[in-house]
Amino acid sequence: MQLQEILFSQGFGTRRVCAGLVQQGHVAVDGVPCTDPAAEFEAIEGLRFTVQGVAWEYHEKAYLMLHKPAGYECSQKPSTYPSIYTLLPAPIRQRGGGAAAGVQAVGRLDQDTTGLLLLSDDGKFIHRMSSPKHHVPKVYEVLAKHPVDDQQVAKLLAGVVLDDDPKPVRAAACEKTGENRLSLTLTEGKYHQVKRMIAAVGNRVEEVGGLHRSRIGSLGLPADLKPGEWRWLTLEDMASISAKT
Repeated sequence: MQLQEILFSQGFGTRRVCAGLVQQGHVAVDGVPCTDPAAEFEAIEGLRFTVQGVAWEYHEKAYLMLHKPAGYECSQKPSTYPSIYTLLPAPIRQRGGGAAAGVQAVGRLDQDTTGLLLLSDDGKFIHRMSSPKHHVPKVYEVLAKHPVDDQQVAKLLAGVVLDDDPKPVRAAACEKTGENRLSLTLTEGKYHQVKRMIAAVGNRVEEVGGLHRSRIGSLGLPADLKPGEWRWLTLEDMASISAKT
């Protein structure tokens, strides 16, 4: 693949902009500067290159995780709070070009919810991870306003009825982790589901620091990934996502 096409596919601007970056000496591949936009390289996963001194790797499809902080919306057009996409570098937001450029969040977390969020530009992956038919478990750490008792845990496991659906929804797993805390595992993603389930058993999720997603499948949020930080998913990460907890 021509170097200008590699840069274009990775989100570094239009083909003309990418060609200009190369011609002006701003690009090196595997540490070797290149000024020919038409120079061809094997576009393999992990091909290393730098653009204006910043190191990058080639990825045919983008799969990444973000530690979502509070106060951000999972929307390209946020209404009140800044968008999570502002936490990502421009090339990640522009990958592929066109109207559907960039990565998309796999499902959404409320603005006050923190934790593990996946993003990708692979439509099939997004559908597979988002669809309730695939039962991908997602683990949430909940801080409740009132003490959690065994009866509430039992109701969450047995199933509660939400106001928009007569069919009960139940937690795949639920355990008390503190006086006002519990760990809740869900395999579907209805609107505000955790908050509504907690409300249905007579409690409520605290507004500040009350909800944190710690795990998707067997993939846990890394302890060293700070709020607002992101990284590419590894092959091991991808395998963990599909594994049951």
